[in-house]
This record gives sequence, structure tokens and C-alpha cells, in this order.
Amino acid sequence: MDQFPQFHLQGQVALVTASARGLGRAIALALAHAGADIALGLRDRNAHGGLPAEIEALGRRALPLQMDVTRLDQIFAAVEATVKEFGRLDILVNNAGIAPDNLAENVREEDFDHTLAVNLKGTFFASQAAGRVMIAQKYGRIINMSSQAGFAALPTESVYCMTKAGISHLTKCLAVEWGQHNITVNAVAPTFIETPGTEACLADPAFRADVVERIAALHRIGKPMEVAGSVVFLASPAASLITGQTLLIDGGWTAR
Repeated sequence: MDQFPQFHLQGQVALVTASARGLGRAIALALAHAGADIALGLRDRNAHGGLPAEIEALGRRALPLQMDVTRLDQIFAAVEATVKEFGRLDILVNNAGIAPDNLAENVREEDFDHTLAVNLKGTFFASQAAGRVMIAQKYGRIINMSSQAGFAALPTESVYCMTKAGISHLTKCLAVEWGQHNITVNAVAPTFIETPGTEACLADPAFRADVVERIAALHRIGKPMEVAGSVVFLASPAASLITGQTLLIDGGWTAR
């Protein structure tokens, strides 16, 4: 009889980008709860909101790192520091992302370039830096942050939607290249989640009502831990045969 699925991450090391708040914070805590030590990739190393102490309270080690994903030197230095501190890197969660909204005819070049720099370029080069370590150790799990916006058009979010669709396809490309090294690469694609980043738009009653209606099956806004649970699953041994996939966590939005 085959061994039963294992969902724990005991003895593993995870690096989570943009982990100071919102989804990144929830993902870091959920991975720690599952048994992993956590490297925290932060745009400002000192702005971690007490997260290292929360991780340590779960019995795991935490390492805050300076990691602005628009800076390749900081990306590679953070990965190097993770390996130096923990001896390995098993899991990378590419959570960093931005979404400046504007009608397509009014998008400014600087906003276009910055969105691609964070969402696509940052994801690629963080994956490259971690991938080199994982190839050498012949094991790794990479989980990228896509969005339902990569599968459904959102007005005023054309650039963001484009990058999130690109992340889903990049996920497939890396999965195919690195599968031979025992590395899986997957993505999660959430709907609107209650985070500091969505607080302003969801505070508009009309906007919130429209979002709830479009979340066709469940008719409610998601919570960060509902995304974090899927990340833990994809990082765990139980998901060892899953790669190149984007898991929609959208409450039924795209099922219509």
C-alpha cells in the first residue's frame, strides 16, 4: 500500500516575498504552522510588523531579509542569505505584486514598466535565483501568485491582468524545464481577498456588492488564510505530482 498523503513541511525552508502584510503574511504563518522555517523577503527589512516573533511563537525560525524584487542584486542576495542561514531552500513563494488601476487609454509608461518589473520580472528572477539552488539540491517547490485577473478581464486593470496571465504561462514553462530536477512549479490565482491592498476598493459599497455577486458560487469575499491553505498544499509532499498548474481560488467567479 502506498504511503498516505503527507501535508506537513517539517524540516523545510521557505522564502516568501512581500511577506509583511496581507496574503504574504498569511502564507508565511501558514507555512510555519505546517513546520517550515521562514525567510521573509521584504521591500523594507525593518517593516515586518512583528511577523518574525509570530513565526518564532509557532516554534519555527524566521529570517527577515531586504528583498525589493525590482532589484536583482537584492533578489540574489536574499536567496544567498537564506541558504547561508538555513543550509537549503525548499520552497519559494513569489507573492510580490502591484496593481495600479487606470483605463487602458490613460496608462502611464512608468506605471506599465513598474507593474511588469514587480509582477513579471521580479517573479522570473526570484525563481531563477531559487531555481539554481533547487537544481543543485535536486528538490524544490515554487508557488507563484497569479490571479483570477489572468483568466477574466477586469476593467481598468489591463496591465495587471496581462502580467497575471503571463505568470500562469511562466509557471508552465518553468515546470517543464525544471521537472527533471525534482522541482514543481505551480501558481495560485485568488479572487478579491480581504487585505490591506483591497481595503480601499472594497470599502465602496457598490464595488463590494458587484464583487460579491460576481463570486458566483459562494457570494463572499475571501480571507487570506483561504489562499494560504492552497499554498501549503502545493508546497507539501501531497502535491508531488502536480506541476505547471494554476489553481483558481475564486469562489466560482470564473465558473460562469
